[in-house]
Amino acid sequence: MDHFLYKTGVLHAEDVPLAEIAAQVGTPFYVYSTATLTRHFRLFQEALAGTNHLVCFAVKALSNVAVLRVLAGLGAGMDVVSGGEYRRARAAGVPGDRIVFSGVGKTRDEMALVLSEGIRQINVESLEELHVLSEVAHGLGATAPIALRVNPDVDAKTHEKIATGRKEDKFGVPIARAREIYAQAAHLPGIRVVGVDVHIGSQLTDLAPFEMAFTKIADLTRELRADGHTITRLDLGGGLGIPYTRSNETPPLPLDYGAMIRRVLGDLDVEIEIEPGRLIAGNAGLLVASVIYTKPGEGRDFLILDAAMNDLIRPAMYGAHHDIVPVLEAQAATEQRPVDIVGPVCESGDTFAKARPMPPLDAGALVAFRSAGAYGAVMSSEYNTRPLIPEVLVDGDQFAVIRARPTFDEILARDTLPTWLAS
Repeated sequence: MDHFLYKTGVLHAEDVPLAEIAAQVGTPFYVYSTATLTRHFRLFQEALAGTNHLVCFAVKALSNVAVLRVLAGLGAGMDVVSGGEYRRARAAGVPGDRIVFSGVGKTRDEMALVLSEGIRQINVESLEELHVLSEVAHGLGATAPIALRVNPDVDAKTHEKIATGRKEDKFGVPIARAREIYAQAAHLPGIRVVGVDVHIGSQLTDLAPFEMAFTKIADLTRELRADGHTITRLDLGGGLGIPYTRSNETPPLPLDYGAMIRRVLGDLDVEIEIEPGRLIAGNAGLLVASVIYTKPGEGRDFLILDAAMNDLIRPAMYGAHHDIVPVLEAQAATEQRPVDIVGPVCESGDTFAKARPMPPLDAGALVAFRSAGAYGAVMSSEYNTRPLIPEVLVDGDQFAVIRARPTFDEILARDTLPTWLAS
């Protein structure tokens, strides 16, 4: 469920007509619903109610500080994968003891940053990283609370580019080596073992891979405790999928996910950390664009928008589907015809949909990409010197720009000429 509904024939974000935002902000833009963010976060809280747990929002899904402030106010922790994301979480008012630092390539500077300013836990991805973290922590006179990310060799049955739990993936340490590495961690200066971490991928639409991975982690936890380690937390990552179409996708509900966690891990007396991103943010955001041209072609017609692959790269990168709907609701009897929906970037890959049935739309008409809140704005770029597009947050009948569109003067001012070209 989301809070983007047609009212009197116009698509609204909560109680704000999208056409009103477009008139003030210009297109394209992202818009997020506070009510949807709130509802989806609370679904996870309800799913784990009665257990010792922390829901950490995966900042990589949607990192705007205003959105993070909304979630922090609801009690969310944060899962970050870079020093920059850590700074965003802190800027949103999240204390260090509610931030988990993940990621396969942490630098010494990033380690020093989080150890100096406060961190709940660092999820270590390799033996090499563990030794570097020990050196950094010892040098600072600090202690790093760690969980080792274990690769359980479970195929998440998701897109090739977002599967992370198979033995051929770059993430974590092989589960067969986990006890050996934990034994080393126990004797390293500046290191305190607190838990085990696992994350097998994103956009999972079946609970079976989760259950297989969590079962392996439960067995490992018992073995580690038998070895003398104090394991108080299990970080289960994120990955629960969302329906990108309104017809045939039925991912598991958070309540079912929570019930499975209790069944598999409930006897271990551990704190559960989960790190959802997509399910909280995905359906909480739209990308709104304008039609520039309608263009008839040989054997196909094109709808050319002012949004492009640099604004929403998921279709070009993953072949991802987004429902695309007119902001002005089409009449039920309106005939729809297949069109290729494309952007203005000078690449054939700048295609959002092929042969997508759409009602007739003229230049200037507004369209909305549904389920664009996760991995949309965060993956955008200024390719073709196209400015990053605004982000807008709606709360009831009010809205605010939470990231402004830069001017071309601001973009060009970032470039500098060397002295030999300056004259």
